[in-house]
Amino acid sequence: MSDLRAKVGEGSVQTTADGGMADLEATRRGELIIIDWYAQMAQEGRIYQVRAGTITTPIVGDLLITDSAAEMCADAASGTTIIPCQLNVSVRLGTGILHEYAAKSVATASTAGAAFVPLNLKVGGAAATSTARAATAGGVSVTAETATTTRRHWSMSNPLAVGAGHSPVSYNWRPKAPPVCVGPACFYVQIAASGTGPSYYASFDYVELSTAAI
Repeated sequence: MSDLRAKVGEGSVQTTADGGMADLEATRRGELIIIDWYAQMAQEGRIYQVRAGTITTPIVGDLLITDSAAEMCADAASGTTIIPCQLNVSVRLGTGILHEYAAKSVATASTAGAAFVPLNLKVGGAAATSTARAATAGGVSVTAETATTTRRHWSMSNPLAVGAGHSPVSYNWRPKAPPVCVGPACFYVQIAASGTGPSYYASFDYVELSTAAI
């Protein structure tokens, strides 16, 4: 019979050099402590954020979702894999009708749009290997959507002006089974309405890993 033992570390934090051996940790009652994978990725500095809009300066979306046009994206080159894990869209002014918001991915990098330097969720963490873009009114150019190559991960649509019929104005996506975008790949977000594009604040987070580690 095997005997698994772990050290209680409630009063002190274990610190071990990279590549060294570390003790398993347990509570005072003996339950083994296992950290959430996403929390571990954040602590290792492997989660990055792409955002659009700042306080008092929201981004204005596109006039209808247009093929090959997105508001924001992250690109992974060959050898790098990104795993989107969170998306938030907060509408500031939901003018127009026929609102459509979506998150998709495709195995080809974006080709145009204002560059955005991904923010490491670990303050002081390393710069990303992946790249990103964020632009108003569908200003990010992505590969044309097809039913055989484009993956659809999340969407929202509203036939009325946002707010009508007690519609929520903040949307969140936290996938149980997140897409694994093995580079070359692009994860992108589209935000649009007819008549007048909505103004909004948005962000998405993704894990970045070497493809060899997947």
